[in-house]
Amino acid sequence: MFAVEVRDHIMIAHSLPSGVFGPAQGMHGATFTVDAAFFSEDIDEHGLVADIGLATEALAKALEPLRYKNLDEHAEFKGKFTTTEFLCHHIFQQIAEQVRLGKLADEGRIKRIRILLHESHVARAWYEGDISA
Repeated sequence: MFAVEVRDHIMIAHSLPSGVFGPAQGMHGATFTVDAAFFSEDIDEHGLVADIGLATEALAKALEPLRYKNLDEHAEFKGKFTTTEFLCHHIFQQIAEQVRLGKLADEGRIKRIRILLHESHVARAWYEGDISA
């Protein structure tokens, strides 16, 4: 399996209003390092899974609506716990849609995507799935 991976980051604010989250119940900020990996069983005639520039643009586009936002005010997230795991899946869905629409010009090679959010230097979460998911 081949892969190309790109990285970006976002700064957000949110709360996780349940006792299970301890001190994170209250409003707090987070800076996430975000990695997006695009997987293919083969490479094209130029030796590419996908163009790194296009992959970087796809990740930036998926993150833009979240940058410097209070996720508690994001209409799409109303009633949801915006955990690191939840955000991984949300970003995956945004990027998978771009791949399905041909925005990475991969000619159908990309079959899986992994979104990994580094919450800190000691904690991270990811979501990985087929783009057809």
